[in-house]
Amino acid sequence: MEKEINALPRRQFLGSVSKAGILGSLAAFLPGSSSAEVLKSFTAIPEDGHVFLTKPYLQLPSADGMTIRWVTNKLCYSWIEYGEGNNLNLKAHNVTDGLVDAHNRINFVKLKDLKPGTKYSYRVLSKEITDFQPYSLKYGETISSETYSFSTPKANPEAVSWLILNDIHDRPASIPHLLKLNNEDYDYVFFNGDIFDFQKDEQQIIDHMLNPSTDVFASTKPFMFVRGNHETRGKFSRELKDYFSTKNDKGYFAYQWGPVFNIVLDTGEDKPDDHPVYAGIVDFDGYRKEQAKWLEEIMKSSAYKKAKFRVVMMHIPLYHSGDWHGPMHCRELFAPLFKKYKADIVISGHTHTYGVWPPSAEHPYPVIIGGGPQEGKRTLIKVKADSKTLDLVMLKDDGSEVGKYSLKSS
Repeated sequence: MEKEINALPRRQFLGSVSKAGILGSLAAFLPGSSSAEVLKSFTAIPEDGHVFLTKPYLQLPSADGMTIRWVTNKLCYSWIEYGEGNNLNLKAHNVTDGLVDAHNRINFVKLKDLKPGTKYSYRVLSKEITDFQPYSLKYGETISSETYSFSTPKANPEAVSWLILNDIHDRPASIPHLLKLNNEDYDYVFFNGDIFDFQKDEQQIIDHMLNPSTDVFASTKPFMFVRGNHETRGKFSRELKDYFSTKNDKGYFAYQWGPVFNIVLDTGEDKPDDHPVYAGIVDFDGYRKEQAKWLEEIMKSSAYKKAKFRVVMMHIPLYHSGDWHGPMHCRELFAPLFKKYKADIVISGHTHTYGVWPPSAEHPYPVIIGGGPQEGKRTLIKVKADSKTLDLVMLKDDGSEVGKYSLKSS
């Protein structure tokens, strides 16, 4: 990480982000129109200009770090100017094995050595690389985003609050609609799978998730994401991970935020691996077994055992979700571990039917399932916890409460 600003001539392209977002939104709602087609008719931005395709979005929050991602339409060298409070006196870029990350369109920078519980301002900059020869590199214009701010979590926060969305299914307007139902402060957003129907290209990711998210929150508050079964489908499904940052670059991960220890599982597909639609190129049974082995080691950890609350988030529920192969295999592998190591609550989606199921003989923990993509079935799940209580409330898309559950720490 470089710690000083070099004076560089740049063209301030402050309007490009919002225009790119508008283009994405227009394309999403104009049948048969792609953002590229809309771009041709939007004369304020030349088609061959250097522009941001997304605003910056925040990933991997921690008390001493934050990862910031963004996408440009040209290959470039990118960096971040940032500082405490309202300052922009520091510079950061990524270095991999002695090489500064460059000649990219999908950009990210990991800010390190930050102070816990501190506000930071930042902006992202991308300098086009017009020609990259072995001994000669030529730059084009530099574009700069607006200035945004975020706050790092405290080192040992006493409380945490987050919002959960699931099963959006390529309906980008649902993201701002659901998030605006919340009228309380929160720390981050969690996307619990099936944000898309299937993966077809980059523009879909930008138009249907990234831009709707940054328009509402994601440039100033971080989000996390786990795949649902639909994100495993389509020709672009193997590239999807390039647009998100996860702990250890895995689709499954664990993290602690204040009193809550969170486990995130990637439940894979709901059909058997040998189903004809997969054409022999998936192995979700093996992937789920890999996760079960990892899960037990995580649940044996002192951090998990000492946490006030232990929350599991996974797209496919173990129960109340039918008897397809995926749910049943998840139940076979994970349910004994949830019972043995005393998971406190499991939050899922997938069924498109919202509900709250209290502990039972089958599952000695509550199972919460968020709603589906259609109007009247969409839900926002709100979770907040301190050292004594974890409260979950589920709102339907008209703002009415359709479920709740409270836990007391032992």
